[in-house]
Amino acid sequence: MNRLGTFIVGICAVILIAYSTIFVVDQRSHAIVFALGEVKSVISEPGLHFKLPPPFQNVLFLDKRILTIDNSSADRFVTSEKKNILVDSYVKWRIKDPRLYFVSFNGVERSAQDRMSQIIKAALNDEITKRKVGEVISTQRAKLMDAIKKKVSEETRHIGVEIVDVRLKRVDYVEQINNSVYDRMKAERTREANGLRSTGAAESEEIRADADKQRLVIKAEAFREAQKIRGAGDAEASQIYAQAFGQNPEFYKFYRSLDAYNAVFKNKSDLLVVDPNSEFFKYFKSPSLIGGNTAPAKTK
Repeated sequence: MNRLGTFIVGICAVILIAYSTIFVVDQRSHAIVFALGEVKSVISEPGLHFKLPPPFQNVLFLDKRILTIDNSSADRFVTSEKKNILVDSYVKWRIKDPRLYFVSFNGVERSAQDRMSQIIKAALNDEITKRKVGEVISTQRAKLMDAIKKKVSEETRHIGVEIVDVRLKRVDYVEQINNSVYDRMKAERTREANGLRSTGAAESEEIRADADKQRLVIKAEAFREAQKIRGAGDAEASQIYAQAFGQNPEFYKFYRSLDAYNAVFKNKSDLLVVDPNSEFFKYFKSPSLIGGNTAPAKTK
């Protein structure tokens, strides 16, 4: 019985020792094999691997994936114009050399992020102080990010880290400057609006003056044409009247008298104070004058 128990214990011990010599490297990880506290080898290829059982050899796994450093708050920087701005950025990075990374930070990711945050902030400060606000925000934003990435990559190469990308999420003025910038923008827009209004008013006056001039010209031409037509009509009417007067002068006088009677006695309340023997009432007193001279003139 004792032999059987010893045998089972021995088998279990052998299995445990054999199990401790096997480890699996995931495709998302680096594996560092230590032999008595010293780095023995670095394994980056995924698969099944073997090592000596502890304490002769141990394994430390490091993340192979792309990681992110994203600060929760924006940092303040000063541009070449001596203006304070807030810059919010993030960095994509990964472990390039696991051995060097472990030597630099003892495998602690938090220590690596703190160190890289300092390097990134120093690079941002160096590049932003060379540029104006407009260049940081728009015109040279891509160049700024490329320059920061290059500078940070040079610094982190010595600690086993590769910088994949550097991006500026937000660039803004500090609160004290925001108000002055807003007031200046408002003043500029007000000045521009006043200029546009003045230009519009001048153009409006010019258009109105031109329209008035054209109106006067059109009215003058129309009046001239009307006078020409009226003159031609009057001349034709005078000619017709002259012809009619020449054919029967007495009937023409009678017809004109009827028009005068019509105009004078248009209303029953009209009152006319005049000598009854005047020429005006000639056809009232002597109707025979009409009959005796209304015959058409004889033609020879």
